[in-house]
Amino acid sequence: MLDFLKAILYGIVEGITEWLPVSSTGHLILVEQLLPFEGTSEGFFEMFDVVIQLGAILAVVVLFWHQIWPFYHKDAAKSKAKLVRSRKDPSLPGGFAFSMDAFWMWVKIAVACIPAVVYGLLFDDKVEEQFSKTLPGSGVTIRVIVVAVMLALVGALFLIIENRNKGRKPRINSLSDITYNAALFIGVCQLAAAALPGTSRSGATILGAILIGVSRTTAAEFTFFMAIPVMFGASLLKVVKFGLNFTGTDLALLAVGTLVSFFVSLLVLRFLMGYIKKHDFRVFGWYRIVLGIIVLAYFGLAA
Repeated sequence: MLDFLKAILYGIVEGITEWLPVSSTGHLILVEQLLPFEGTSEGFFEMFDVVIQLGAILAVVVLFWHQIWPFYHKDAAKSKAKLVRSRKDPSLPGGFAFSMDAFWMWVKIAVACIPAVVYGLLFDDKVEEQFSKTLPGSGVTIRVIVVAVMLALVGALFLIIENRNKGRKPRINSLSDITYNAALFIGVCQLAAAALPGTSRSGATILGAILIGVSRTTAAEFTFFMAIPVMFGASLLKVVKFGLNFTGTDLALLAVGTLVSFFVSLLVLRFLMGYIKKHDFRVFGWYRIVLGIIVLAYFGLAA
């Protein structure tokens, strides 16, 4: 029963932190250090903290369906999507059409995902093995220290970049304006999050996008959509590596955590899209710095 309460807590943490630029993986690792599962299979948490993100991804699919799905009916009320529905879009049988705007957006997302895919296939296991090692003379893993350092470091970058951009008008204000070079640069920023826990995938990609002149709203949307193939792929890879030796308890905990993260993500995504229309990301920068210092102090004393 206690493990199910922990799964609910993990789901809440995942749903909140996956989209806010504060690092969901970093927060889950920290929570796991304090409240680890007790009745699960060996290596379960390493798979759980990735697969649970599927709930958050499904929330994106539900909320932004009209923007990410390229097929639409011509007679429907001029689409709720922000993507342009053009008269030049190819017609399909049954009064449907195919949005070329949505198609090219997905091509750009595929380009942005290339660095993370290469890293995941070639280096993920090796880096994971190194970060799982404990520091000499303590039970603290290297991963926890990396999380704390990256929380503070990326928090400082948020403050620097937001101060640098204060008063500047973004050059890219829609998804269709994002170039392939910009998409690849954002993908390289995402690579930093894949390699260094505590960086925040959404934080790194939003920061990178803002740095090259993308508006906050467009940067957030591109980040959300880019997460769909990345996290589905990462989850599949983790499940394959873990194997199919799930116990009934493992499956139940995974289902609970994923379901909770889905519903919490629905609320957080709505909040964030409204928040960034009137505010910048500096508050998240300060939060990351303070949390990073607290984590370093706590585990430093514990060691």
